[in-house]
Amino acid sequence: MAKIISIANQKGGVGKTTTAVNLSASLAVLEKRVLLVDCDPQANATSGIGVNPDELESSVYECILGQAEAEDVIFETDTPNLDLLPTRIDLVGAEVELVNEKGREQHLARVLGPLRDRYDYIIIDCSPSLGLITLNALTASDSVIIPIQSEYFALEGLGKLLNTVRIVQTRLNPNLAIEGLLITMYDRRLRLARQVVEDVRSHFKQLVFETLIYRNTSLAEAPSYGKSIIMHDATSTGAINYLNLAQEILTRNKQSNDSEE
Repeated sequence: MAKIISIANQKGGVGKTTTAVNLSASLAVLEKRVLLVDCDPQANATSGIGVNPDELESSVYECILGQAEAEDVIFETDTPNLDLLPTRIDLVGAEVELVNEKGREQHLARVLGPLRDRYDYIIIDCSPSLGLITLNALTASDSVIIPIQSEYFALEGLGKLLNTVRIVQTRLNPNLAIEGLLITMYDRRLRLARQVVEDVRSHFKQLVFETLIYRNTSLAEAPSYGKSIIMHDATSTGAINYLNLAQEILTRNKQSNDSEE
């Protein structure tokens, strides 16, 4: 049964979509069956994996509103083992349409529930907000990865996100866990970046992934080709970083499964 992981942070530009796309592709390369779910109306994960949002007949928007079945909307990608549940700009309207509905935070969970047996991991790319669609993603998830850019304001707003996670745990999804905090856009040449990593690890300890995502030209240009970093430049630092992250997640979850047994 699939583990569902949201990639969330209300701050923009911290590497959410980059992480969602490339973690998904890396898990797929490691022979896990993966579904990438784009829950950001900007649709960058959709275009970044090679699907044109403007050509979609249906998307996650119709699935959430009960107008389409997810299995009819899912795309196979160029990466073996990796499928996509795409989105487009009209997802932004779902928050308005759902606001007065009973159980409005549960719609995505109902969409993804029947898909759990088809995949090992379902990765959700969230929008840079803490709105209703992000709440739907957190309610549907088993855990959340929080990307943090290695810059001066790295921890700004993190408290608000963690408080939202606590609210979801208390009211909507008691099983939601923090998979880990991920340092992104790291430049070892900068003393500030090294200090941010030290501070985050000192404060959050084992919650922080050992893997660091370095600044990398290939990683930045891959979306323009509609490819993950694995398909664009498999020998690049970015590809190695995300493969290491995927392996770290697999190791953590194996340990978790072993402890449960």
